Amino acid sequence: MVSKAIARFARISPRKARVIVNLVRGRQAGEALQLLEFTQKAGAPYLKKVIESAVANARTRAPGVDVDALFVETAFVDKAPNKFMRRWRPRAMGRATRIQKGMSHITVILGERA
Repeated sequence: MVSKAIARFARISPRKARVIVNLVRGRQAGEALQLLEFTQKAGAPYLKKVIESAVANARTRAPGVDVDALFVETAFVDKAPNKFMRRWRPRAMGRATRIQKGMSHITVILGERA
């Protein structure tokens, strides 16, 4: 592990974010950023920001690291607690049902290929 970055409480459902994470897992960091730049999915901006943060963390931790050799070693999405993102929707006969809005923790770990 060269560096790690986590986006906590990202306002996107884990199911949507996992589609994008699966797209970039195992790719070079630069290639992943370029791919996310032109991906028309809701999770692309979130993941792009996390990968950029992980690259910046790698530069800070080890100034001599080769940025071109970095790749997405591990990337995963966990469900975040959404205590404050619950909404209520009116239903028939005076009832109400709860709408759960999705929240995610997005984690990216970059490694270095020799």
